[in-house]
Amino acid sequence: MATDRAIQFIDRQPWLEPLAERLQSSLNGAVAAGGPAGQQVADALHGVWLGHPLHPVLTDLPLGSWTVAAVLDAFEEVSGNRAFARGADAAIGLGVVGALGAAVTGLTDWSQTDNRARRIGLAHGLLNTGALALYTTSLILRRLNARKAGRGVAMLGYLVANAAGYLGGHLVFGEQVGVDHTADQLPPGEFTPVLRAAELPENELRRVMADRMPVLLLRRGERIYALAETCSHQGGPLSEGKLEDLSVICPWHGSRFALENGQVLNGPATFPQPCFETRVQDGQIEVRAARPQLPAQAQLQDL
Repeated sequence: MATDRAIQFIDRQPWLEPLAERLQSSLNGAVAAGGPAGQQVADALHGVWLGHPLHPVLTDLPLGSWTVAAVLDAFEEVSGNRAFARGADAAIGLGVVGALGAAVTGLTDWSQTDNRARRIGLAHGLLNTGALALYTTSLILRRLNARKAGRGVAMLGYLVANAAGYLGGHLVFGEQVGVDHTADQLPPGEFTPVLRAAELPENELRRVMADRMPVLLLRRGERIYALAETCSHQGGPLSEGKLEDLSVICPWHGSRFALENGQVLNGPATFPQPCFETRVQDGQIEVRAARPQLPAQAQLQDL
């Protein structure tokens, strides 16, 4: 298909990778230089507070506004009614403002991508930047009473914005950016043995399997904590991450989760980690999906 060839063409462009690497390095360096405050800003832009990526929420505003503007421009062209012209101009202005918000959040999310997704994401951002520039030019032309030229530039911007939107859709559905990477995993509904209790050392992250789902275990004193081992952000192995107090930091992009309840403590992840109830029966650690409002913990009763 032509669309598949377009993705392959973008992926093969040799200049995208070095540009992406330099830009990501600058963005991530700026967040790191900001310390805790920088991380809080990045978390807000990722959408940690929302429990869902913020960028897709904001993309509807420019695309919706610019679609309305295209319709009103067409009505103005046909009827000559200036009321349609004022409405189109207002819609374009609203879209420009929305595009700025979408750009900032999208850039923040993109800074935590890798490989092919990083290259396609950069192309997506460049196209959106082009669309924003075209619509800004269209507004200027309209203010200068060059409305016909302004409408033509806006139509070109609409085409570019929709091309960028296609790449954005591919990033989500093709490259799995911004989705919950634990969503397709099925935690056991009944207690399932995963490891002998004597084989789980104190304060050591351990990966086990509950049926076909990877589970992360940690023993701390008389309690055992259990989370989904696959990071919800990009599928990183949390068992290879860093233990910090009662939280685990993903080794891939630095998302930090509370072992008590799977809550996201630091992004870029926005979806919490699924939690498990645990218990020890006949020397075996058993886990099952946590019931609502129940902590994922166990009393070590049979060591």
